[in-house]
Amino acid sequence: MATNDTNNNAAKLKPKPSLTFYPAFCFKASPTNFTWVKIGAADVHRLKRRVGFGGEQGLFFYQNHPIRFVNLVGIIVARTDVPRRTILTLDDSTGVTVDIVVLKGDPAFISTATSSNSRTLKGVNDGDGDKDETQKEYHVTSTTQTPMDITSLLPGRLFQIKGTLSVFRATMQVQLERFFTVPDTNAEMRFVEARCRFLLEVLSVPWVLGEEEIAALRVEADEEGCKIEEDHARVRRRERRKAEREEKDRRKIEKAWEREEALREQEARVAREAGMEYMREVERQRSKPT
Repeated sequence: MATNDTNNNAAKLKPKPSLTFYPAFCFKASPTNFTWVKIGAADVHRLKRRVGFGGEQGLFFYQNHPIRFVNLVGIIVARTDVPRRTILTLDDSTGVTVDIVVLKGDPAFISTATSSNSRTLKGVNDGDGDKDETQKEYHVTSTTQTPMDITSLLPGRLFQIKGTLSVFRATMQVQLERFFTVPDTNAEMRFVEARCRFLLEVLSVPWVLGEEEIAALRVEADEEGCKIEEDHARVRRRERRKAEREEKDRRKIEKAWEREEALREQEARVAREAGMEYMREVERQRSKPT
């Protein structure tokens, strides 16, 4: 028995294998980067930031898997309106809940919204509510500020939620980007099955890249960087040529204006001299004896 206890304690104390966190140029090879990762609320709270990737907005890691976008299915158990946002609490039966944050639109923009936006926000303008009530119902996505109507997101209903990640007071949150109604329990179970399979086959296994893969990705990133720099240089050359053409046209117009001014001045001088000669002739005619 003592031997078993010793083995169990040794297993608990056994250090976990160190994870390799690859540079950002390797992320395109990750199965989790720039995809809607099917994940449970409990695992959302296990996501961590990583020192050295602070400049990557909304980037978190599960083990060493980079994750920006998440995909959850659960029941909304609470809805709270606060200034500038609506907070939805989602329960997906993983043992914890997660807050879904929905941003409210700018009132100044809402007051000048076009009729097309009003059609997009169907249901918002229904009823006898006044303009202020309409403004309170206006929400937008966090990334593109696209208007969306969340009046159907009510407690007790089952939804699929897609969003980006953020942290508020050391607690993970999901910023709502898209949502869909889950039609029935069968659809929910299919999602849960896919989520569990992804957790088992992908997230639970550290992401590993070979040296050749890293080298190829570095070369590809360098080529993309060179292409971007070439594009920027091309834009700068185009802008410089445009500025040179504008300056050339400006000088041409200025010279034409100077020539016209000189011609007008010459014509004015001739006219003045002719006028003075005419006045002198008139004076001579007047001075002659009759």
